Amino acid sequence: MNRIDAVHPAAPRRDLPPFRPGDTVRVHVNITEGDKQRIQVFEGVVLRRRGRGPSASFTVRKISSGVGVERIFQTESPHVTKVEIKARGHVRRSRLYYLRELRGKKARLRSKVRDVSGLISEEEAEGGTAAAALEESASADVVAPEPEASPEPEEKTE
Repeated sequence: MNRIDAVHPAAPRRDLPPFRPGDTVRVHVNITEGDKQRIQVFEGVVLRRRGRGPSASFTVRKISSGVGVERIFQTESPHVTKVEIKARGHVRRSRLYYLRELRGKKARLRSKVRDVSGLISEEEAEGGTAAAALEESASADVVAPEPEASPEPEEKTE
């Protein structure tokens, strides 16, 4: 048994979605100012995931007023209340430090279509959501009107 496991025997969090580097996420963080508490949302691109178990962390980068801001969040922290995946990015690396030097359109990542069935609940999948309605309308057979029959040309007699 590892010494870390002896200190942190608690089970890992299961409420966070399976996000990866390159994904654009919204991290909801519980902020305490004096005796007041509020939720602050930090939206950006995941640069890296680090570690396993209770010491796992992830780094999120965003551009705020033209300045790059990076924040490191502990996965098991009680201050991280929720993580939402806004977009999936297609990257071939696990550390995206090269994004620090890129600006504007060059800093965009290609989007990737991945299986997101585990990210939405069954009620949303079965319920009448707008996305489901759009899919159904797009997949419905559209019958085009038949072209009008053109009259046959009359034969000319001389």
